[in-house]
Amino acid sequence: MTSSHIPVMVQEVLSWLHPEEGNIYVDCTVGGGGHSKVILEKLKGKVKILGIDRDEEALKIARAELKSYAGQISLRKGNFRDLSVILAEEGIEKVDGVLYDLGLSTIQLDNPGRGFSFRYDGPLDMRMDRGEFLTAAHLVKQLSAGELGDIFFRLGQERWAKRVAEFLVRERRIHPIETTSDLVRVIEKAIPAGVRTKGKIHFATRIFQALRIQVNQELENIRESLSASFNLVRRKGRICVISYHSLEDRIVKEEFKKRSGRGIRILTKKVVKPSQEEIRKNPRARSAKLRSAEVG
Repeated sequence: MTSSHIPVMVQEVLSWLHPEEGNIYVDCTVGGGGHSKVILEKLKGKVKILGIDRDEEALKIARAELKSYAGQISLRKGNFRDLSVILAEEGIEKVDGVLYDLGLSTIQLDNPGRGFSFRYDGPLDMRMDRGEFLTAAHLVKQLSAGELGDIFFRLGQERWAKRVAEFLVRERRIHPIETTSDLVRVIEKAIPAGVRTKGKIHFATRIFQALRIQVNQELENIRESLSASFNLVRRKGRICVISYHSLEDRIVKEEFKKRSGRGIRILTKKVVKPSQEEIRKNPRARSAKLRSAEVG
């Protein structure tokens, strides 16, 4: 079992995380192991990495991808929100760097059974950890139009949030909304044709984003984990975060800014973006933004 996922901004990660031999790093979103593998290869295995992921399927792929470095990397199923607890359980007091890649992986996006993508028909799931109870289908079935509209507007920044929510509540009285295709059909009805056809992104993008963020509590997780990480990284150690939409990036920027000069030094004065060459080779990298800070 191998991964077709292409890690984003590899050279930028190596530059801003600046991994060195003999040090310990945490890959908080190890996914299929792409970034961790690059670090291990660069340092010829003379480094220790703790890889964390909520997704058991991703961890299985990471174990296969990184089997030649089994002695140098430890893989843990968990939520990076619990970073302090996980490190304590591993007997690690301090690390030399922490990496977050907050994007969905190809492993998740290209599996119809996970329900993350509107491009495939599948169950309306969207759980990163399939051991959790709450799915996107639960939200769509149970929440009021007001609650759904708030999620779509706040987490998806969707201008037609209220209208989509009202259409969903009306439609679910007639037909159950259980699959990604069911949801896309309702969104298509709700958003005027002129808007759907002129948009730069698919008309369902923001609704899917909002539901995924809500199901997985993504914004709360990154805020809590980042806040903890500043106390877990040694002096001169680095924190490196790749985000993919403005809500995530705003949290990272704010967490860095409020500690700037009081324990951390912001390294990326301007957000770092992927090169045009990388975007050409991997279009999914186009919205990536990297920020980095040094502790102490």
